[in-house]
Amino acid sequence: MQNPVMTASGTFGYAKEFEPYLDLSRLGAIVVKTITLLPRAGAKPARVVETPAGMLNAIGLQNVGLDAFIEEKLPYLRKLGPPILVNIAGESIEDYYELVKRLSDQEGVAGIELNISCPNVADGLIFGCNPTLAHRLMARVRQATTLPLMPKLSPNVTDVVEIARALADGGADALSLINTLIGMAIDVRTRRPKINNVTGGLSGPAIRPIAVRMVWEVARVVKLPLIGMGGIMTADDALEFFIAGATAVAVGTANFTTPSAAQQVIDGIEAYLVEHRIARVADLVGSVDLTGTSRDAPAWSS
Repeated sequence: MQNPVMTASGTFGYAKEFEPYLDLSRLGAIVVKTITLLPRAGAKPARVVETPAGMLNAIGLQNVGLDAFIEEKLPYLRKLGPPILVNIAGESIEDYYELVKRLSDQEGVAGIELNISCPNVADGLIFGCNPTLAHRLMARVRQATTLPLMPKLSPNVTDVVEIARALADGGADALSLINTLIGMAIDVRTRRPKINNVTGGLSGPAIRPIAVRMVWEVARVVKLPLIGMGGIMTADDALEFFIAGATAVAVGTANFTTPSAAQQVIDGIEAYLVEHRIARVADLVGSVDLTGTSRDAPAWSS
């Protein structure tokens, strides 16, 4: 990667949609929307609603399916320059294994992000909420490839560190965190949910403090590269994640409000490094100053 800024899966389509708005070749990496073995029509509308400081969505993993992705989308993506990371989801461990195995044979695929924690499909992809299942899935797909594998962690768990440990032990090369939080919005006039799926995934600035906290917690325990995401709208937002312990970041919801957001974040990080005379982003990673705080106990402990 030429820089540590990538796009978040589900917010950037297959990249071509954003070609008019930014220089795609400047991105650190491109993460495409989730791919499944077979095409998915996704959830019925309404599927997206704006919330205070965020967005609630239940797209339902709509995608073209693996065959069409390989034949129709990947040739374009190969030409762009940045590494291409393919996000995948399955209904079983063997689905994930098959997806990883087939994608590993494709020129231009630099790594695979495992969506094991989507909150807006019927089964919720529960692999990301159970450490035993998470480890079993990770260990199985590890057998299918030598490419980097990056499972995406759910915030909708009791202990994100426990899940992170299980995935690391299973053979993960890096961890992406966090996915969206489960939320709900109601139209008080009709008393009906604002999205057809009833609940959906909450993203945007509203979740950033939670995401930063989870990155910090995981970084203290699991010694893997972390990709931080959750409400990054500006360079300062991204810098929070680096200082908390992330080694890269992904821009998601901001792509909907400012299609050139990822490029603006890259420019802002470069300006920060120059201003503060810091040689590289790696020098910021995990540099949070906890002087005068309780290092060992969470803020909510008595």
